[in-house]
Amino acid sequence: MRTVAGAIFLAVLVAACNLRAAAISENFAGAPSARGWKIFGDGSLFHWNPTNQNLEVTWDSSRSNSFFQLPLGTVLSKSDDFALAFDLRLSDIAVGVNPGKPDTFEIAIGFLNSVNSTNTNYFRGMGVSAGYGVKNTIEFDYFPATPVISATFAPTAISSNNVIKFSDNHPLVMTTNDLFHIAMVYTASNQWLRTAVTRNGSAYGLAPSNTIKDLSLATHPDFRVDRLAVMNYSSALQFGSTQFWGSILAHGTVDNFAVTVPDPPVANFTGAKSNATWRANFVSRTNWAYSLERTLDFATWSAASPTNSGNGGLMQFVDTNALPAGAFYRIKALKP
Repeated sequence: MRTVAGAIFLAVLVAACNLRAAAISENFAGAPSARGWKIFGDGSLFHWNPTNQNLEVTWDSSRSNSFFQLPLGTVLSKSDDFALAFDLRLSDIAVGVNPGKPDTFEIAIGFLNSVNSTNTNYFRGMGVSAGYGVKNTIEFDYFPATPVISATFAPTAISSNNVIKFSDNHPLVMTTNDLFHIAMVYTASNQWLRTAVTRNGSAYGLAPSNTIKDLSLATHPDFRVDRLAVMNYSSALQFGSTQFWGSILAHGTVDNFAVTVPDPPVANFTGAKSNATWRANFVSRTNWAYSLERTLDFATWSAASPTNSGNGGLMQFVDTNALPAGAFYRIKALKP
């Protein structure tokens, strides 16, 4: 924070004000809360084990939507390259555990949208539903088998308007007490989401080459995600015949997250008063929209510049209005 002539300039990302580097690594050697991890929903489902240095997770669809989550420091869309990898070991897993919900249900880990995921009308079991469906998610899902459905690994993308697309890999079973490593890589240039899985260090997937099907998002609508999350979805509301309603109870550990995302949208910013005007300089990114905002009380912000598209290089915003005493400024960065 820099003070010049009684005015203070702040640069913030509206989606997440704690900006992070392009690489995020988490091995749970220390308390995750110290690095910004937070819990939304039922906190009893997530427990950091300091001895084993991992995250113990309960997936219980009878509980509320609950997420163990970390801000990415940016917002990802189809125009961004990104990667996600993690270790997953299940100690037990059972489906059809809740009365009236005999079918399968998923466990999930991936990226979500911090605004959409807090919506009370947010139910993964509703599938495509304008009023109740999940939006803005990139996740790895595992569906255990039932008598009518094979076990399935399903890398999944859900758009901003609730269009769902997934890579159906069955029959693949996530065997208990084995160590699975999941690695997902999205390339914006060709809009492919590719997933690789190992079990106890050996490639695991469909015959003949032990691979996971790629997922093309070329014709898929766009998405906006800004949180890394271990996801516990509620099965409270589902669509279709009740014989296909599902439920799940599973326990396991998650460890060794490795995430690569683009640099934060605001970098190398400076602010200064020059000739009775405020000038803000910063390095922008393409596929973002920027504006300068001003406040006197942090309760309300007003536009101090037009909105301009990022150019991937240096940008400058100027507040040509009379500079109020004690004014605060920020750069507002939004993904269009």
